[in-house]
Amino acid sequence: MENQHYYIETPTTQHDEHTWHFTLFNHDLSFTTDAGVFSRQTVDFGTRTMLENFKIKDLPDGSILDLGAGYGPVAISLAKQLPKRQFVAAEINQRAVELIKRNAQANQVADQINVVQSDQYSNVDGKFAAILTNPPVRAGKAVVSGMLAQAIDHLVLNGTLTVVLQKKQGAPSAKKLMADTFGNVQVLAKDKGYYILESRRMD
Repeated sequence: MENQHYYIETPTTQHDEHTWHFTLFNHDLSFTTDAGVFSRQTVDFGTRTMLENFKIKDLPDGSILDLGAGYGPVAISLAKQLPKRQFVAAEINQRAVELIKRNAQANQVADQINVVQSDQYSNVDGKFAAILTNPPVRAGKAVVSGMLAQAIDHLVLNGTLTVVLQKKQGAPSAKKLMADTFGNVQVLAKDKGYYILESRRMD
């Protein structure tokens, strides 16, 4: 079933792998995807919009966390764009975890990306220059809110949290939560109902 909930540790959907190409940051990337993972037929519009508006040049030193990484388009495309940075790709879904590893190898960035199976931040160590997430709305508000509210504890000083959410799926309440947590929030972009939100750890 295409619509099986993908925020689970072990999807039971029958495998249906496909490999396709997609261009991000002018890099021609190859992705293998499978049933039971998010947006398996293309890099979804929200993720593309988040990447287009992510402030790469404003980051402090440190690695970058792709939280809820799916099959890896965020971490992999940014690793190609930022070859001196290290990345952590965190994902609860075991099938997606294996796909990230394969896709990182296929795009020659496996040495930059540490892939971990993690429910939110449960298996994520250290602090990051940036956290990016297209949160799993279908997993419920508690999961999404946890990803946003706990981010501040996983960022270095001046590190950023960048989030994509649709207005109808809670972007206004997420914006308020980020403002309350960080003391600041910016709307980097609005496009087709998607909001790109950024907060920065200031102290």
